[in-house]
Amino acid sequence: MTNPTSPVNPPDPGLQPERTSLAWGRTLLALVICAVLFIRWVPQYGGFVLALITMSLAAALGIYVSQQLRYRRSLNGISSGVLKADVAAVLWTAGVVIAVGAAGIYAVLFRSLHE
Repeated sequence: MTNPTSPVNPPDPGLQPERTSLAWGRTLLALVICAVLFIRWVPQYGGFVLALITMSLAAALGIYVSQQLRYRRSLNGISSGVLKADVAAVLWTAGVVIAVGAAGIYAVLFRSLHE
């Protein structure tokens, strides 16, 4: 007899994809909020900030567009017992966040129009 709470047979297979979906939703929201906050930088740092806003919104849009597919893939993977991590999406998102952060640091340190 198998244990109903083992990783192969979770009690509710929809919970893990739901938690993952919520985490991606929080990431999307954080990127949109960063884009909105960058708008305040435009008077001080100029048009360079538009690149930060564009990068943040493009990443948020990418997460939004791929979220439904990722959710279905997770749900099917748990049901079938073969779930593969979406390493490419995580690396892509991490790369965008690092790039936006590095560009923001560059703007603060080197692009101030009021120096």
